[in-house]
Amino acid sequence: MATEPTAKPQRLPFVLAASLGVAVTVTAAAVWAGGGAAVQVPGIPDAGALTAWGLPVARTVTDAAAVATIGALLLAAVLLPGGRKLGPTQLRYLTWAAAAAGLWAVASSATLVLTLSDLFAQPVGEVASAAVLADFVTTDAQGRSYALMAAAAGVVATLCVGVGTAWWARLALLLALMGTLPPAFSGHSAAAGNHDAAVISLALHLVGVAVWVGGLVFVLVTAARRESDAATAARRFSPLAGWALIAVAASGIVNAVVRLPSVAEVFTSRYGLMVLAKAVALALLGGIGWWHRKRTLPALSDGRRRAFVRLAAGELLLMAAAMGLAVGLSRTPAPGVDDTPLSPTEELLGFAMPPPLGDFPWTPLFTEWHFDPVFAFGTAAAALLYLAGVRKLRARGDKWPVGRTISWLAGLAVTVLATMSGLNAYGKVLFSVHMGQHMILAMTVPILLVLGAPAALALRALPAAPKDEPDGPRELLMRLLHSRYVKVVSHPVVASVLFIGSAFVVYYTSLFETLMRSHLGHMVMLVHFLAVGLLFFWVVIGIDPGPRRPPHLGRLFVLILTMPFHSWFSISLMSSTAQIGEGWWSLLDRPWVERAMDDQYDAGAIAWATGDIPVLITTIILAVQWVRSDQREARRIDRQIDRGDHNDPLAAYNAYLAGLHARDRQASSTRTTEES
Repeated sequence: MATEPTAKPQRLPFVLAASLGVAVTVTAAAVWAGGGAAVQVPGIPDAGALTAWGLPVARTVTDAAAVATIGALLLAAVLLPGGRKLGPTQLRYLTWAAAAAGLWAVASSATLVLTLSDLFAQPVGEVASAAVLADFVTTDAQGRSYALMAAAAGVVATLCVGVGTAWWARLALLLALMGTLPPAFSGHSAAAGNHDAAVISLALHLVGVAVWVGGLVFVLVTAARRESDAATAARRFSPLAGWALIAVAASGIVNAVVRLPSVAEVFTSRYGLMVLAKAVALALLGGIGWWHRKRTLPALSDGRRRAFVRLAAGELLLMAAAMGLAVGLSRTPAPGVDDTPLSPTEELLGFAMPPPLGDFPWTPLFTEWHFDPVFAFGTAAAALLYLAGVRKLRARGDKWPVGRTISWLAGLAVTVLATMSGLNAYGKVLFSVHMGQHMILAMTVPILLVLGAPAALALRALPAAPKDEPDGPRELLMRLLHSRYVKVVSHPVVASVLFIGSAFVVYYTSLFETLMRSHLGHMVMLVHFLAVGLLFFWVVIGIDPGPRRPPHLGRLFVLILTMPFHSWFSISLMSSTAQIGEGWWSLLDRPWVERAMDDQYDAGAIAWATGDIPVLITTIILAVQWVRSDQREARRIDRQIDRGDHNDPLAAYNAYLAGLHARDRQASSTRTTEES
């Protein structure tokens, strides 16, 4: 293999230090340009220069430490090849993760104190007391967010010290990713009128940036340090970087649309110009990523590392500048922000109270659309990946049933309808509409998606990993489908209990009210309903491979035995005298809702009525699958008999009977000859 000298590893600290310096410098410049550094006004309390300039710097260090933690954990747990136990190289980078997480915890704590000083407009020395800090953490959203971040960083730092297996390293990575999310639920995004889209898009933005920047840093580290698995790590990181780029770009667009009142403000306001600068930086980073895939990654695989290291170092400096712009952007007021305080209902819902539904055809259900980044991006990605798989099969001459493609796309379309149309808006206001949304996600969408057979398509479209190479996506998917976990949750009893039991747990405990109080909780509830529905119908009518499922007759029994419990749940809603989620509904100003218990009765009726139709459709599908399965089995046996292959049990039994018949004929012929 051809090799060439590369940059000395001793230069790496200078590159990393330069990146941090660029981030801090750009942060300071952006804060000054955006007006984030307040000017002392006589007679007005001021937090002091330490807070004015220290807070952006502390946030930059916090972001950099979080990114470094996630990057080191990503490298150790995902990018570097290895088995269940971590190798020496992985353990070394896990130590780096522990050090970065410790810095993250300290910087988050400093940000907490400086944020308190900024909000109270008092110097740090006057607010840095245990009592004031405890009150800030327990009563203010920003205080809680930074306290949670510091706690998560501390847990990750402690966990990384004694980790020795890949499972624990991946758990630490998950905790680190979750630790980046709390600030998304406070500040500009949470205060926006359409805070549902703003908060979720910012959360996606933070995760995308952390994975992208952190992964790049440590792939660069492995290449500069001449690690033997640097090429493998870079190859594995490449698709992750592409998806992170898409997530960052899409979520950034959503945030800009939410905060900027018009397109003209992009070019005329300080906030808009910073958004434009970030967009230019993102476009340049995308171009660098394309160049990596075309030129430097193949060179790195051949042992020529210099081009990759140099380009990645330049990319890292550009990323640092973009992160500095992001911190400055968070300190810059958006133009045209309405200072009118939101009503309690608007704060709870994230939008104004929708108008009454009125009589049939309930037109607002189809006109009150609200964008949700999670379901919008999720369904778009699912559609594009599925179509890419179908295209790949057809390009090599393989066939894929058109009906499966239609079923998959229809399921995604219904998902969008249920989560972003008036069904979602009124689902937060009326229990009856919420129950209709629940039934669609749990009993209609799963049937369509399961019949699309996405796992079977992925297994046929994804390439197999080369021999003596680490497992690729295809092998990981196959391992997951046949894992002990999937075997347990896909057992008919477990799947049925999760499908029906979760409805009783959510609605007949305080969990429903708790989940409805936040957009994140509401989204988790909808995703849960969709997930348990997918699991149940995969067991009953699933096409995808997996653990051994019961025969068709057994699946029919599972369906027949489960549905009475669904009817029982519906009847219990209709006959209940206690209002479910009363604490949530009482917080909303719904002058056009006269009797809440009538709406709850309608919810039970909707659950009952909408449950019967999917069951009937599922029964028909199961019967068709049963008939087709018998026909395929009969054709297979006929082919084996024609070939004389008696390895099949039924064919062997037929051959045995034929042998007995031949023996009886021979014995009869022998007796006849002797008697003669």
